[in-house]
Amino acid sequence: MNRTHIKFSARGASGLGAIARALALLLLVSGFAVSARAELLIRVTEGADRAIPMAVVPFAKSGDLGAAHDLSDIVRQNLMLSGEFATLSPEKMLSLPSRGADVYYRDWRLLGQRYLLIGELTRDGAKVVVRYELFDVNREERLLGETASAPVKSMRSLAHFVSDKVYEAITGVPGAFSTKLAYVTLQKRGGEPLYKLQVSDFDGQRSRIRLESKEPILSPAWSPDAKKLAYVSFETGKPAIYIHELATGARTKIAAFAGLNSAPAWSSDGRSLLMTLSKDGNAEIYKMDIASRKLTRLTNHWAIDTEGAWAPDGKGFYFTSDRSGGPQIYYKQSERAAPRRLTFGSRYNARPRPSADGKHVYYVHQRAGAFHIARMNTDSGEETVLTRTRLDESPSVSPNGRMLIYATRQGEQSVLTVISVEGGASYTLPATEGDVRDPAWSPVIR
Repeated sequence: MNRTHIKFSARGASGLGAIARALALLLLVSGFAVSARAELLIRVTEGADRAIPMAVVPFAKSGDLGAAHDLSDIVRQNLMLSGEFATLSPEKMLSLPSRGADVYYRDWRLLGQRYLLIGELTRDGAKVVVRYELFDVNREERLLGETASAPVKSMRSLAHFVSDKVYEAITGVPGAFSTKLAYVTLQKRGGEPLYKLQVSDFDGQRSRIRLESKEPILSPAWSPDAKKLAYVSFETGKPAIYIHELATGARTKIAAFAGLNSAPAWSSDGRSLLMTLSKDGNAEIYKMDIASRKLTRLTNHWAIDTEGAWAPDGKGFYFTSDRSGGPQIYYKQSERAAPRRLTFGSRYNARPRPSADGKHVYYVHQRAGAFHIARMNTDSGEETVLTRTRLDESPSVSPNGRMLIYATRQGEQSVLTVISVEGGASYTLPATEGDVRDPAWSPVIR
């Protein structure tokens, strides 16, 4: 495990150090509860209205493979968590075929199933080999028949791979089960807060700590190759932006100007970052070329401009500004174009996050005293409120555009919630104790 420990904290009580510590205190009091552990669980909170009926038959096994190596259980859960499939319980199955010759389509039609996945696992030394077949029950047609392998210790990764293949074969859209989540947790150690930047599978499993600090860690953002994270850390007593290489644990401080250094967002080619800086006296959006550290100022207004996010075309970008009197979403078609206001239906709209195909932008939207996650169609301007919880923040959309993760509160606890943007299904990822927030969904990992 590559883990970096930060042992130093802010000193003094004047200037930016005092501001940083005040912000840290604000985050601690208003955002995070104190906990001793920060592992994530899965709680399914709502099923999809129009989920596709599908049976994932327990895979047959040969060789030294026990109950712990149940790949089909992981695939079944993945498809269910996508919000697009209603998976049949194995207890309700009339038969348990592992090969196409043993499939009786009538049995599965009687059970109301649209698709059927069967397979077999075989142990081959340090590797496990999976052979799997996907069938359209109504058409009595085989859609997939493939073999894949992985080290035994990577069984979960293999299950995510199979899930991606099955999902794409049925929907025509790439799956997002092999992606990762980055998020921040807080716990109490020896009477002091301890922030942790963690990375896990899309379902919160296999979490690994990437950074620990006594001071706040904010705004993790994935590089387009999913090999690096950019984030804000207060470890020196003031905000600074770092780039963290996940494979080696190497960290580079790239922005530590006087004042605010916040909200990093990668360009699609990974060569530059959008960021919010106040080094010239006001919070503005800048672009930094990572190799040369050259800065280009992209906004110039007396108001606060922040939370920049590139459009998928790599030319335009979205950002939050209060130049109209309150936080609203704006868009610049190019670096030199005039900003265009996008949101009007509420006095508060912030934190824009475009989908990978550019068809939608997601953001935090205030309505009737509550904060929800909304989505706007970038062509028509039509706005749809997606969430029903009341204190929602930090939206991040999956790379296939079919799922959305955000931070919210359940009682006194901060949790992460994942919803299907079309089907209405949802599940939460709470910590076993305490709080978790600031999620960022990775790009497709290759």
